[in-house]
Amino acid sequence: MDFNDSPEEAAYRAQAKAWLEANAADHAARSAGGRRPNTDDHMAAAKSWQARKAEAGYACITWPKAWGGGGGSPIQQVIFNQEEGKAGVNYGYFTIGLGMCVPTVMAFADDETKQRFVGPAVRGEEIWCQLFSEPAGGSDVAAARTRAVRDGDDWVINGQKVWTTGAQYSDYGIVLVRTDPDTPKHKGLTMFWIDMKSPGVEVRPIYQMSGGSEFNEVYFTDVRVKDSQRLGEPGQGWQVALVTLMNERLAVGGSAGPNYAEIMNLARDLPAGNGPALSDASFREKLADWYVQAEGLKLTRFRTMTALSRGQTPGPESSIGKIISANQLQDLSNLAVEMEDQYGIINDPALAPMEAAFQQSLMWAPGLRIAGGTDEILKNIIAERVLGLPGEVRVDKDVPFKDMPTGR
Repeated sequence: MDFNDSPEEAAYRAQAKAWLEANAADHAARSAGGRRPNTDDHMAAAKSWQARKAEAGYACITWPKAWGGGGGSPIQQVIFNQEEGKAGVNYGYFTIGLGMCVPTVMAFADDETKQRFVGPAVRGEEIWCQLFSEPAGGSDVAAARTRAVRDGDDWVINGQKVWTTGAQYSDYGIVLVRTDPDTPKHKGLTMFWIDMKSPGVEVRPIYQMSGGSEFNEVYFTDVRVKDSQRLGEPGQGWQVALVTLMNERLAVGGSAGPNYAEIMNLARDLPAGNGPALSDASFREKLADWYVQAEGLKLTRFRTMTALSRGQTPGPESSIGKIISANQLQDLSNLAVEMEDQYGIINDPALAPMEAAFQQSLMWAPGLRIAGGTDEILKNIIAERVLGLPGEVRVDKDVPFKDMPTGR
């Protein structure tokens, strides 16, 4: 295959690059490499940038213009993302909403709901979160115990979610709940969109070792939602969730962070033995491994891009990218911090090399290996759905959820 830009793609790249050069300079420094300090000024800057992109047709390039998108192709979205990354702008507040939640709303909500939410999300006026994981569920999304009980035209939600990214600043979310405990776990789920400011919704930030608090616990106490907020039919929440999960793994698989080129640049200036770390044979061997992995990831993403260009839903191949990129980021960041020796403990962006990007990534990477599905879950998906290996034995497949052992 020829991976060079076609004449049309080259023209679009030049157009995007020119626009970014004219508009991105004041945002490159403020976006802080995708880190979210959760300050009002940082949020305001992020929303300003999203609105500017939306006005120019660069927010959600592949979405129809009727929904606030650019009406473009998947390859145009990829080109813009590449150029935006080179320009150094990466806020990250809107990834979950625009990459996972709103596409689910667009796929399953009624026209009135779509008209209400899609445009404001594209323009950065409203932020969304995804409420799936639970303390008792571990990696098993279908083991959700948060329940919703029908009450006339409403549903009443009680339960708890955990590891919800951005819940503390989100306006809305999509939530997966148990509506029928008398059926097996995958068949008794229903999805709703929810106002995060509703009475009974409590968000508690989880303070991380990195000093941030991007993850949250979310508690629901008699939270009332209208039946019109339902996404899909009652009991079909798992099918709705699969659309979200495939998009989630695609988005997480492309997460930003230091790569082999950046640790190579760092190694040029760090001493090791009789010369710079870059001259160390064992380090160069690791560097070669990371380069090969990066090239494999790039080609795998091209496969996903091909599916998107044909209007297909991202397949299980996106799980490959997520596993490789998350583990590589942890491995690479760990070695970079070790190479800095005692100076590796410095986490101050004003003092540490590369504004402490390796230190931040070292503390973030373990969470990335959980977000969007743990390594173990994704390896099972790849084994069964990509390689065609026999499925894992599931003794609870036909057991009503209410009869499943709880360990109590």
